[in-house]
Amino acid sequence: MLISIAQTQVFFLVLTRVLAVIIHIPNLGGQTIPTQIRVGLGLILAAILVPWNTLLSAEVESMALLTFAAAILKEIIIGTFIGYAAILTFAVISIAGETMGIGSGFGSDRIFNPAIEQSVTPIGQLFVVISMLYFMALNGHHISLVALQKSFSFLPVNSPLPVFSVETLMRSTAQLIAVGIQIAFPIFAALLLTDITLGLLSRVAPQVQVYFLGLPLKIGLSLFALGLSLSIFFPYLRELFSNLGARMLSMVAF
Repeated sequence: MLISIAQTQVFFLVLTRVLAVIIHIPNLGGQTIPTQIRVGLGLILAAILVPWNTLLSAEVESMALLTFAAAILKEIIIGTFIGYAAILTFAVISIAGETMGIGSGFGSDRIFNPAIEQSVTPIGQLFVVISMLYFMALNGHHISLVALQKSFSFLPVNSPLPVFSVETLMRSTAQLIAVGIQIAFPIFAALLLTDITLGLLSRVAPQVQVYFLGLPLKIGLSLFALGLSLSIFFPYLRELFSNLGARMLSMVAF
């Protein structure tokens, strides 16, 4: 069985969209994953997602060079918009971790997290690691791949670009940022009350060295509050990851 030029072009278009999506999902194609594995995963997914039955049963004409280049550009744009939902989801986790780290005593110590390509506080890094493990436990990678597969039903290969809505993008971004603040609110509120208490203590007893007293106190309190708040975090994370597929598709199916 011979593979025609047109079929090869369709395969590369599918591969382009697949790679444009998975590079935005840290667990599938993040910076911590070697390039060879990312490309290999993209090739395997593209081979699975290509509609071979349709291609092999019908005579498909090949595209000219400029047309093929324009089609590749369209697939990159579509894949980027689909992946933007994944970027937002994991950015929410980063926002929550950073908000937890504010005033926790860990703010002066930064750790570079290659998965999200940002430097975070140690407590933020701990929350990101917990969230990533929970993402895999909920089969979030499966949800992402199913959404990627459904995107070819909404927008077949080499179809015209959809009319992207800026309002939808801004609303989704604002909603996810609000979720990140809600996740971090228990720890942030506990640390805020601690600061207020230390401030009152410094006024009542000026001889007390509030700075040296408050630093270890806030470190211990932030870790204690994080442990107590895990039961609150997980429902938010479950909803966040369970709706990831719908958010990914909403970016291209307005």
